[in-house]
Amino acid sequence: MNPVNLPLPVVRRTPAQVDAEALQRDLRDRVDGEVRFDTGTRAAYSTDASNYRQVPIGVVIPRTVEAAEEAVAVCREHDAPLLSRGGGTSLAGECCNTAVVLDWSKYCNRLVSVDAERRRCVVEPGIVLDDLNRQLAEYGLQFGPRPATHPNCTIGGMIGNNSCGSTAQAYGKVVDNLHRLQVLTYDGSRMWVDRTESGELDRLMSGEGRRAELYRGMAALRDRYAGLVRERFPEIPRRVSGYNLDSLLPEHGFDVAGLLTGSESTLVTVLRAELELVPVPAHRSLVVLGYRDICEAADHVPAVLEHKPPALEGLDRQLVHYQRRKDLNPEALAKLPDGRAYLMVQFHGDTREQVREKTMALIDAATGAVGHTWYDDEQHMHELWLVRESGLGATAHVPGESDTWEGWEDSAVPVERLGDYLRDLRRMYEEFGYGQPSVYGHFGHGCVHTRIPFDLESEEGVARMRAFVEKAADLVAAYGGSLSGEHGDGQARGELLVRMFGPELIEGFERLKGLFDPGDRMNPGKVVRPYRLDENLRLGAQYLPWEPDTAFAYPHDDGKFSRAAARCVGVGKCRSLEGGVMCPSYRATREEEHSTRGRARLLFEMVRNDSPVSSDWRSREVHDALDLCLACKGCKTDCPVNVDMATYKAEFLHHHYAGRVRPRAHYSMGWLPAAARVAALAPRTVNALTSLPWVARVAKALGGIAPERDIPLFAEQRFTDWWRERGGPRGDGHRGEVVVWPDTFTDHFHPAIGKAAVEVLEAAGFRVKVPQEVVCCGLTWISTGQLGVAKRVLEHTVDVLREDLRRGTPVVGLEPSCTAVFRADAPELLPKDPDIERLREQTRTLAELLVERAEDWDPPGVDARALVQRHCHQYAVMGFDADRELLERAGVTADVLDEGCCGLAGDFGFEKGHYDVSMACAEAGLLPAVREADEATLVLADGFSCRTQVEQAGTGRRPLHLAEVLAAALRETTPEPDRPSSPGPRALLRPAAVAGLAVAAPALTLMLRKRLQGRG
Repeated sequence: MNPVNLPLPVVRRTPAQVDAEALQRDLRDRVDGEVRFDTGTRAAYSTDASNYRQVPIGVVIPRTVEAAEEAVAVCREHDAPLLSRGGGTSLAGECCNTAVVLDWSKYCNRLVSVDAERRRCVVEPGIVLDDLNRQLAEYGLQFGPRPATHPNCTIGGMIGNNSCGSTAQAYGKVVDNLHRLQVLTYDGSRMWVDRTESGELDRLMSGEGRRAELYRGMAALRDRYAGLVRERFPEIPRRVSGYNLDSLLPEHGFDVAGLLTGSESTLVTVLRAELELVPVPAHRSLVVLGYRDICEAADHVPAVLEHKPPALEGLDRQLVHYQRRKDLNPEALAKLPDGRAYLMVQFHGDTREQVREKTMALIDAATGAVGHTWYDDEQHMHELWLVRESGLGATAHVPGESDTWEGWEDSAVPVERLGDYLRDLRRMYEEFGYGQPSVYGHFGHGCVHTRIPFDLESEEGVARMRAFVEKAADLVAAYGGSLSGEHGDGQARGELLVRMFGPELIEGFERLKGLFDPGDRMNPGKVVRPYRLDENLRLGAQYLPWEPDTAFAYPHDDGKFSRAAARCVGVGKCRSLEGGVMCPSYRATREEEHSTRGRARLLFEMVRNDSPVSSDWRSREVHDALDLCLACKGCKTDCPVNVDMATYKAEFLHHHYAGRVRPRAHYSMGWLPAAARVAALAPRTVNALTSLPWVARVAKALGGIAPERDIPLFAEQRFTDWWRERGGPRGDGHRGEVVVWPDTFTDHFHPAIGKAAVEVLEAAGFRVKVPQEVVCCGLTWISTGQLGVAKRVLEHTVDVLREDLRRGTPVVGLEPSCTAVFRADAPELLPKDPDIERLREQTRTLAELLVERAEDWDPPGVDARALVQRHCHQYAVMGFDADRELLERAGVTADVLDEGCCGLAGDFGFEKGHYDVSMACAEAGLLPAVREADEATLVLADGFSCRTQVEQAGTGRRPLHLAEVLAAALRETTPEPDRPSSPGPRALLRPAAVAGLAVAAPALTLMLRKRLQGRG
């Protein structure tokens, strides 16, 4: 084809002047989906996992692929830019733009069909990789590429980025695993594209219409640039930068699906994909080889590759050191062999013997290694892979270190030159004053990941960052490598592509863009005709965040709320659908704003100086996003950078309602400890009253409680009253004294748990004490953001416990959420009080105390199976290792659920408007597991919320506390929960009780308020 027939290069247009109101109206009228142009949604989608930020025009969440097609049509009529988004975890800025964002992940996530015989399946773009592979497991098949974000990345996003991951060593990039794509151009042409034989290509080019025009243009581009592509495209497995013009070459079968893969939503919108699948390996092993340093490890990669491993990863000592500093993956780190750098090598096989043979052959040949270890069981391999997959999170926000950033996190070079490249890269780090950042990555393909301590908040720092990446780009080009090995170009590398490909091929990319998107409306400013790499920065030299006074100390963020709000790096683990706790509200709603990341984005927008979100504590957008936060603290542990949204929510509510009337639930449940003391004057009467339907309805309406909920029953005798009647401690107490903490839930609702704990502790040889004064941890005031009251409550608690604390007496918590207050919240609310620090250090769960201080005590034999629901706060703060050990010692075969939060989460599930989300969380895993358990299986839940959720869900089961199980074994009886029961209407025939309650309640409530408010 004559050069004059080549497509014209795209011309960078000025930003579109879109009538957002009219666009929103037309989208709502015509699109079957959710159309959101509110400031909160726009703020939540303003960035991805990169250094960049662009507030979108609006967000469309289509319910069907056809609805998305209609949304594109509406955008075209309004000349509005468009961006397709999957999991939003891109690291180069390709998932944020001043455009209409199509979010596929909520609804368009179907596995459309499976052809097991041909090993293919058709999917919609919003399906999450791990979810897809779970559904394919019954066929013994999987989609091969597996990025580190596999729990939350979508197939559409993987296609947009041409993702790879560790398994690319065996299966290649996404482009190598596609059969065909159904795509839509901005001008409305919809078609399936795949490899095209010469006869079919001739037929397509000879036709009429837009499709024929596209094929003629692509053929012309192939003819014009084939020589340059063969000359200048690096011959390495991880060339992800640039458009895939090589897919049009004859040796690749004029593969249009391959061409469009990795185009980052700049050419077409992907509607569906037919994927090529691979068998799930029958057996696997993982070898870890230790080396003296990371460059030496890289030097040995070619020798390891001779053994043809399906995966070969590298990581340096810095990554391991950072994980130890952040207490990430401690069990796995302990399994690493000798060395200061490591290669992780995986093998597959049809039999275990075959895998072991490959493993031993590598170990015998690895003469340069200073240590090795290997495993072939799934648990240990999973643990070790987490060390590698935690790389991004582990290298961000390391305590005591400068913040690190993307920008040069994804280069790839020929594997035989990897060691030399790393040496040159380390010299560059030193030259630019960046020290020695961690390096790790897919070493079997020469792909290197790193995060660098760029200064992105000053003009000088941004200029130095630009100088570094320009020099690094020249270095990679000199090595015959690729600027991106899997993360894509976006804005971070688009400007640098000319250094890798030369101006002629850049013109070819621009012509391809001009062919498919001549109006430059598909994700403009990314890959070609790009924004500068140092504009649209999320921080930047003009970043001057608001620094408000706070109630919490934020010791890990230099005492600044702005740094806490900027902690999220966007990796999106909070959008995973299984495993861990984080994030229950996202799993229930599939809403970005109701994920940890979405909330963090809104808090970040709240403190920055040029945001659509109100820049103060009165922000309605932030309030609405935090409303469905269960304050489960799962993110405190599950988030790779330890975002603590429960704390941020409490802080926000504290200021948001300062000097204002609060929601009714803040009074009824925030002041629950005070209300419980009132109810203790006549618990039988209170229970009888709340059992009357009309009384319960009124009480719940006045208290802002969900009408679907039952009001919990108060015990007729509190734990503390029982203790006083008992007359104090018993037993020899040879192991020393302990304080059993009488939390509100144990004391007023389930005192049998406190009694059981006393029985167990005395049997183990401890002398038990129980505080004689009214005490509380302040939990309910913390969770409702009444932090001034919470501080005064904690100060009173420390006054009561001071002598015991200074003697070093352990404090045993039975309710996990209250125990977690002492271990985590209290020190951040009162950081300068040494007795609060003593309280943190000396507080233990029942299991922790028995494991740590009664190692030689043989717990009574239980010999039973148990289904165990860990309380989220215990999971996040104290951990469950001691409980697991104690259960094992007691002969309990424990199935510890990994199904996330129970959904009740203290006051959350009781609050009006939260019931549906609360139950959706429970139905995601906990309740089905309880229903499936046979009657002989014990159901254990130490948390009051967890027990209540199971009881009120109609499962017919009443969970036990660990203390009750051990106490029953001591008595050689069957564990049975002793819980309050409704006395029925007859209790109301005691008028004296009712009259006494009516007289005492107002006076006692007022007394308690004055006492609490008058302290401090």
